Amino acid sequence: MTQSCAQPVVLVVEDETDIADSYELWLNNAYEVYRAETGEVALSRLDDLAVDVVLLDRMLPGISGDEVLDEIRKQGYRCRVAMVSAVQPGIDVVEMGFDGYITKPPDKEEL
Repeated sequence: MTQSCAQPVVLVVEDETDIADSYELWLNNAYEVYRAETGEVALSRLDDLAVDVVLLDRMLPGISGDEVLDEIRKQGYRCRVAMVSAVQPGIDVVEMGFDGYITKPPDKEEL
């Protein structure tokens, strides 16, 4: 089932409710915002929605954000992915295949 809407679709993948609430509040005027608390839920939402951008936390319960990113690329989903993490990016992230890297806590403009 694919969604069709005028606004771009953003999938917020974040296990901390307060953080996800902030992102949704900041984005919901300009985007159709959906949420997933785990990597497994995120991947199932990608099957159901026409997602334009994924805001992906690296540290998730269950499968990690890195593993979700790998699966997004393997499955050929046509969306942009911004990794969002409290961890400063190191040399290990150079070849990960994301479109952007945001260090927590972002402000509204950065997000």
